[in-house]
Amino acid sequence: MVVMESQVVLKKGDLAPDFELLGVDDKKHSLASYKDHDAVLVIFMCNHCPYVKAKVDAINEIQNEFKGKLAVIGINSNDAVAYPDDSFDSMKEFAKERGIVFSYLVDETQQIAKKYGAVCTPDPFLFNKDRKLVFHGKIDNAMKPEDKATEKTMIGVVEKLLAGQPLAKDFDPSIGCSIKWKN
Repeated sequence: MVVMESQVVLKKGDLAPDFELLGVDDKKHSLASYKDHDAVLVIFMCNHCPYVKAKVDAINEIQNEFKGKLAVIGINSNDAVAYPDDSFDSMKEFAKERGIVFSYLVDETQQIAKKYGAVCTPDPFLFNKDRKLVFHGKIDNAMKPEDKATEKTMIGVVEKLLAGQPLAKDFDPSIGCSIKWKN
């Protein structure tokens, strides 16, 4: 298991790269699908990573906390040939087993992960109403799968964003498994 830390590719104020990806609901999703939301949280994730497994409940909590205001979008960009646990069928199974309440999409070409500069799972990107990047960083302060979070970083950031308050920082790296790139 290769552990990676988020990198800065998209800068604060950059527009969210658009996408059209298939979700576990068998529907195509794009940024426009979420136009009625005040903010969008794009999280690069997968099924097999212990860091992601440890964060699913926290991600569901974020979606439930800001339902209707914030769209949470999970994107799996892993190579499903080399990592069959991350196949589309496995994504559907994982979403059902884990009670995922947010959109979970597959990025088979890996082009979306590259456009965002995602390197690890989970790798969260928060965008405002204008779909400009305001925060790229961790979900909470539990940096190992076995750690217990004592600070809900992303919830605090989203609360400030939705209240129109300034954010203390725009980058606070997430840590997780490396995205499994195709050769």
